[in-house]
Amino acid sequence: MRIATWNINGIRAAIKKGWDEHIARVDPSVLLLQEVRALPEQIPTDWRDPEDWNTLWHPAEKRGYAGTGILAKDTIKEESRGAGEDEDLEGRVVVARVGPVRVASIYLPSGSSGEHRQEIKDRWLGFFHTWADTLRKSRVPTILGGDFNIAHTERDIFHAKSNQKTSGFLPHEREWMGSFIDMGWHDIVREEFGDIDGPYSWWSNRGRARELDRGWRIDYLFLNPAARKVLKGCHIDRESGLGVSDHAMVICDLDV
Repeated sequence: MRIATWNINGIRAAIKKGWDEHIARVDPSVLLLQEVRALPEQIPTDWRDPEDWNTLWHPAEKRGYAGTGILAKDTIKEESRGAGEDEDLEGRVVVARVGPVRVASIYLPSGSSGEHRQEIKDRWLGFFHTWADTLRKSRVPTILGGDFNIAHTERDIFHAKSNQKTSGFLPHEREWMGSFIDMGWHDIVREEFGDIDGPYSWWSNRGRARELDRGWRIDYLFLNPAARKVLKGCHIDRESGLGVSDHAMVICDLDV
């Protein structure tokens, strides 16, 4: 079973840029989407309710902003929306059962636009651990996939020294990520690739960052212990981050 997560930076734009070709090439069983940036009725008909996929959309209340979704070849059984203490009017978390696994598409807030947004992000970080801990303990293989807007270590960001005071690489955010992993969630890309720079999943549109592969690793697939036992492999699909979005797909294969 192949599971992929992808911040698509707007589904309508992604479709126009040929996301169908990348989805067909990667061929996931489940695709977790972030930053859909559209209400279901605004999504082109072919992907609002596609013939070969089942869909679950969790849009933001604000039009053209944030939003998550799940596409799956199997039946999707919605479990919840949001992460406990927040009304989730920005459509940041949606959880569902798909066949033998539980999946969650997650788009944690960014604090890059100012102090107010950083405060919102920090509030999410405050209650997200408690919410996620219940899922971690589940005997059902559970995968949290999405854009967490945090690079954990200096291996996860090309320009580490110049970004020490940048949202997404702040000391307390990195500490939060470390404690999340210490809780028992498996950062499978880091486990697979070891102590190397990258592989990155997001690139700025400035300074030839994508061309030179000077990015950040802020998109993750976190597996609970039950899912980690059936992991076959994982990788980041850089090609999808060059052709469609500023984010690449992160992919894992499970033996379920």
